[in-house]
Amino acid sequence: MRHIILIGLNHNTAPVELRETIAFSDQQLKQALLCLKNKQGIEEVFILSTCNRVEILAAVSDMQSAIKSIENFFSEKKDIDFKKIKEFFYIYFNKKAAKHIFMVSAGLDSMILGEPQILGQIKVAYRAAVEQKTAGPILNRLIHKAFFTSKKIRTETGIGSHAVSISYAAVELAKKIFGEIEDKTLLLIGAGEMAELAVEHLKGKRVTDIYVANRTFKNGVALAKKFGGRALKLEEVPSALEIVDIVIASTAASEFIIFKKEVKNIIRLRRNRPIFFIDIAVPRNIDPDINGLANLYLYDIDDLRGVIEGNKELRSKEAVKAERIVEEAVITFLNWYESLDINQVISALKSKLDAIGDAELKKTLASLKHLSSKDIEALSVMTASFINKVLYDPILFLKSAGCKKDKTAYLDFTKKIFHLDNK
Repeated sequence: MRHIILIGLNHNTAPVELRETIAFSDQQLKQALLCLKNKQGIEEVFILSTCNRVEILAAVSDMQSAIKSIENFFSEKKDIDFKKIKEFFYIYFNKKAAKHIFMVSAGLDSMILGEPQILGQIKVAYRAAVEQKTAGPILNRLIHKAFFTSKKIRTETGIGSHAVSISYAAVELAKKIFGEIEDKTLLLIGAGEMAELAVEHLKGKRVTDIYVANRTFKNGVALAKKFGGRALKLEEVPSALEIVDIVIASTAASEFIIFKKEVKNIIRLRRNRPIFFIDIAVPRNIDPDINGLANLYLYDIDDLRGVIEGNKELRSKEAVKAERIVEEAVITFLNWYESLDINQVISALKSKLDAIGDAELKKTLASLKHLSSKDIEALSVMTASFINKVLYDPILFLKSAGCKKDKTAYLDFTKKIFHLDNK
């Protein structure tokens, strides 16, 4: 019998320092999928790695072996003793695993309730699993159901009516620091989705100037042009710190791009004007030690929780409706998932009786050389009909609602009484 398991951690269970340690880059993700697919007990696997969560979803043949394989995988790939971080992880099986992935895809398990970005991230992660051929019939069905459920929730509830995101929360925090931000200057480091959302929110607040610095200068130019700003090269960031008021960093860099030393050098040049740093990248882009400097404020993703809490109340009523839709989706998926085992047992039972019927028919025909081809065909049809009628009631029962409550017990009994595991 196959099982579905989900092992992971998120912003509720682990600090950003740990999440960034075990996160996977796009290239690492592909290698990790192939590595896990070859581990004992694992048949299908999908990995979701974002700034707020790292989760491994798998269809497995041996639950205990698969769990051990995943734990060892984290230890090997991230060079960390899993036993020391195990307390930060959660693990869900079958129904709870399915419900969790539905909740996540709908934004119901996000730091900002109902945020839509996570669905796009799941689609990217799923595409990687498809390309690496690590997603099979169970995970394909489960994840496509998650996509369908998320779309239904967006259509039938108001969970996304108040468009918020990590970027929006960052802007709200900036307003609390400065009061009004319409006369402030922004430096945006990174030209990804998070960065673009931040610009949209700040543009609406009428910031004075926008500078965009990006590792790929061409992308920085495109984003700066879109919002009427000016593109910089990353090498120009230190000098730009002398004139900007707000710095939002959201790059895929694996190491700091702003250090305490260079920030300390510009304090005097700024004449004590405050500068607000928002680091929404994982791994972090800004040296956290700059927090100790005067008139400098640094907040990372975990610091945004206070702002985010205020937004949750706006969506809580709609979340009740959304969770009902999730529950309905879980029931539908489980009905399909549980039918897999029933169909496998029925198929095995029919195959065994067909094989017995064929063997006995051949023995009988061996001693009846005088029969015509029509006689032989008639005996074959009679044998097949006899087997189908014998199987009719058992199959009807296994597929009926009466079997559902004790499905596993009935399936195990059927396997034992007909020796289906030893055929």
